[in-house]
Amino acid sequence: MKALLWIVLCAAIAANVFLNFLVEDNGLNIALSVVSGVVVLASGAGLWMRRRTDA
Repeated sequence: MKALLWIVLCAAIAANVFLNFLVEDNGLNIALSVVSGVVVLASGAGLWMRRRTDA
C-alpha cells in the first residue's frame, strides 16, 4: 500500500510540473492543477497515516 501511495504521489507531482509547461493558462490549467494538488495532499496524508510509530 505504501509503495502505491509513493507512486501516486510522485506521479501527481510530475503531472503538476508538466501541466504548467504543456497546458495554456486558462480554466483547464487551473482545474488540472487543483486536481493534482488534491491527489498530492491525499497521498501525502495517506503516507503520514501509514507511518510507523516505534515509540
